[in-house]
Amino acid sequence: MSLKWKWLAVFAAAALALGACGQNKQTMGTEKESSSQTAVEKQKEPKEEAKAENEKEEAEVDYAGAFSEALAELEKAKQGEAVDYGKVESIYKETLQPLVQKRDAEFEDTLDQHITTALAAGKDGSLEPLVVKQIFDKLMQKVFYTTIQHEFTEAEEHWANKEEVKEELEEAKTFYAILQSTVEKRDAAYGTKLVDAINGAFAQMEQAVQNDDALAFALGKQVVDKTLMKTFYLASGALPHGYAAKAAAAAKENAEEAKVEQAEGWAFYQSVYPYMKRHAAEEADYILKQFDLQTDVKTLDPKAVNHAFVRGWAKVALHEYEESKENWGQDKSVITALEGALFIHMIENDIKALLGDKAYDTLNDQAARYLEATKAKNKTEADKWLPQIEAALQQVIEKAK
Repeated sequence: MSLKWKWLAVFAAAALALGACGQNKQTMGTEKESSSQTAVEKQKEPKEEAKAENEKEEAEVDYAGAFSEALAELEKAKQGEAVDYGKVESIYKETLQPLVQKRDAEFEDTLDQHITTALAAGKDGSLEPLVVKQIFDKLMQKVFYTTIQHEFTEAEEHWANKEEVKEELEEAKTFYAILQSTVEKRDAAYGTKLVDAINGAFAQMEQAVQNDDALAFALGKQVVDKTLMKTFYLASGALPHGYAAKAAAAAKENAEEAKVEQAEGWAFYQSVYPYMKRHAAEEADYILKQFDLQTDVKTLDPKAVNHAFVRGWAKVALHEYEESKENWGQDKSVITALEGALFIHMIENDIKALLGDKAYDTLNDQAARYLEATKAKNKTEADKWLPQIEAALQQVIEKAK
């Protein structure tokens, strides 16, 4: 194995080892600790003021422009032109790195280390320029994705201050705008309407702020989050257009191109790996291993990767429904019921392929009916639908083995 591939293999292996560190933090969960204004907390007020000022400065930075400029320089490699890595490093360090480091601290991640190492490897020639571009591009997308999560959390924590909530929501929309082209590409490839779903959810959240409806805001947040997760899944492991399939196909003719696409799949997968790892560790680690550059791309099995995703998301959905049942009568029951439905929707095409269109439509209808039952706190109705949903998801898991 050449030096450039050895380097990325170590890079990927490190992510596997570190993945468990951030898995409990990188969620869009609803858990909140109760708190009281103690003397200790009062001592933290200056820190809170500094944090607010920091947030204000962060909102004024042109992340989209810096990201676009850095990508344009890295994109020169596609035309066989020399990349000015010094320029890219300068853009990154001056504008993007502070944001990356904040998200690393918040989500116990190591993206800054990965990005800076990739740029250094591109600069000294130990890593292919196109691989460097993919790592930089997709890991920065993860940063923007987790920043959207951060803004939503900030909004919920400051729910009483509606002006601040509106500001946080606008910031989330600004970061989503950077990711929108990635979502649009999946819509074009799969005939989905992910952009419409996200835009509709943001509109719902804005209305929820006006109506002082915290539950509606939380439900809209879940739609944005899980729709972005579906985007990253479609990009990495879905059939027929995910990068697992693209890499496997390219491996038959061009090993270098296949490795680039394998790396691209790996980088996209980083945005959803921690979530799946929490409730479907076996599947999550199998997918990570398939995308690992230590894995011979000629042996990469896109169908096996896809089925691992399907099993993993079905297991995650089952967990969400279990949470819903355990928290019956509370807002969290409604929120996790929606999450379960969104994970079912995430693998819509896969369920249709495994069980047929009718089976998916039935399951989707049952998920909608259960969600409505949680909103109405109708336990009899909920108990009617939940066992059927769980049985169907178990069937999906069995069919995807």
